[in-house]
Amino acid sequence: MVFDILGWLGTITILLAYFLLSINKIKNDICYQTLNLIGGLLMAIGLFPKSAWFSFTLEIIWAIIAFLTILKIQKKKSQKKSIK
Repeated sequence: MVFDILGWLGTITILLAYFLLSINKIKNDICYQTLNLIGGLLMAIGLFPKSAWFSFTLEIIWAIIAFLTILKIQKKKSQKKSIK
């Protein structure tokens, strides 16, 4: 039951991120990527006990992409600060 709840929270989080991006309430920035990271991880946790390995793998990769994008955004921000 707990895994199902976490999986649903992850689904809602990813859909919320996409919706907010689509209606221009957020940009493709740390906020959007953090929502994707959290959503992907929660969905992966929800899928793990079900042995849905193809979906689990998708969500782990989704979260990794979001994490790497957050690092890239942070790096750009720190480079801009060092230029000033």
